[in-house]
Amino acid sequence: MLVGFVFLYLVLSIGVGMYAATKVHNARDYITAGRSLPLYIVLAMVFATWFGAETVLGIPATFMEEDLGGLISDPFGAALCLVLFGLFFARKLYRMNLLTLGDFYRERYGHKVEVIAGIAIALSYLGWVSAQVTALGLVFNVLSDGSITQAQGILIGAAIVLMYTLYGGMWSVALTTFVQMIVIVIGLVYISMLLADMSGGVQPVVQHAVDNNKFDFWPDMNAVAMVAFISGLLTMGFGSIPQQDVFQRANASKSERVAVWGTVLGGVAYFMFAAVPLFMAYSANLIDPALVAQWLSEDSQKLLPELVKAHLPLFAQVVFYGALLSVIMSTASGTLLAPSVILSENVLKGWVTRKNLSERKMLVMTRWVVGLFSLCVTLYALWALDSDTGIHQMVENAYKVTLVLAFTPLVAGLYWQRATKQGAYWAMGLGVAAWLPMEFIAPEAALPPQFAGFLMSIVGMVAGSLLSRVENVEAKETQAAE
Repeated sequence: MLVGFVFLYLVLSIGVGMYAATKVHNARDYITAGRSLPLYIVLAMVFATWFGAETVLGIPATFMEEDLGGLISDPFGAALCLVLFGLFFARKLYRMNLLTLGDFYRERYGHKVEVIAGIAIALSYLGWVSAQVTALGLVFNVLSDGSITQAQGILIGAAIVLMYTLYGGMWSVALTTFVQMIVIVIGLVYISMLLADMSGGVQPVVQHAVDNNKFDFWPDMNAVAMVAFISGLLTMGFGSIPQQDVFQRANASKSERVAVWGTVLGGVAYFMFAAVPLFMAYSANLIDPALVAQWLSEDSQKLLPELVKAHLPLFAQVVFYGALLSVIMSTASGTLLAPSVILSENVLKGWVTRKNLSERKMLVMTRWVVGLFSLCVTLYALWALDSDTGIHQMVENAYKVTLVLAFTPLVAGLYWQRATKQGAYWAMGLGVAAWLPMEFIAPEAALPPQFAGFLMSIVGMVAGSLLSRVENVEAKETQAAE
């Protein structure tokens, strides 16, 4: 019966997404929903997209195994990203009337920088989307009592998300995430209230966490620990700012005011509500300590689903798994669309033809890319499953590439008039040169590889821009002398 209810919910979600497809008439509708979305829809999209599998399954698992400091990247870094984007990036980018974030790099630095940034941004999504698909596989595995393997569940989940994202684009994301946000909030609040009653209330759960030092947050007062802590915050806090999904939600707003406040309020809502899954998972210590011991030793990501399945009535299970599927699908659909749009508009479009594509052909190409990217995501998720990479870790790793490649050119391009094309090349080149070798040779170094790459990208932008200006001045002086 539980599986039947979940199946019905999936069918309804697909139906909403397919209805949204009727509103898509051209590529701009598909990508930006006509720039017509009100504040409550934008807020819902930001919240529901970021409140993903890692928030309900990955973050609680990390908290159970470590402490609050282990969550510095998410939700702390994630919420920081959304607030910063809303306050310092949304208004400027909205006024430029861009179709994608990659368009900014083209207008500011030229086509080659656009292509490099577009590829980097698209690659960063492999980890994030794969984390959602992996979580869907985990849910189907738990629901079927193992009859569906996690690998088979990944294939099923990827097919479902692809189905309604492929046709409806941003309209599907907007309508489905609005419905899914309602399900997420009501469902998880209801489940947390039931678990609170079973554990004796909120206070005993919090006190148990305090007694076991689970709220330890700040690092040890030594250079290595502090650098690792700051790096964890900035990898997601800065690295996820140059992302198409964040830009796309702001850019689909009906006004720049909605773009700013929809993003900021969505980030605040995400940070506050991320505490709910933490409470739900940790309450298992008082409700069923044996279950905690079992799943911490096997797969801590399954603790919360197994707790609900073992101790709550059928109706509550239906509500929980409905909310969990909403969490995952709302994130998966948005994060599947974003890189596909970047690849179509900023990478492939220039290779396919030197002329402007018609709206119809652009829409067809974007849908093809959505399908192909979903295939890559599925293969990556299956590989990560074999390598025992956790959902939280998959999301953390996703933003390293954009931190070292895309963040500095974006900030400099918006806020430093002296930033040049050569500065962008140097920032990207030095960032990758410092980061990538360290990632393979010394991934656990005192200075995290992505942080080293981030610092070198700043050096590259400043040095490259200033040198190019000096060269231009000398060239002009030489021409004048001749």
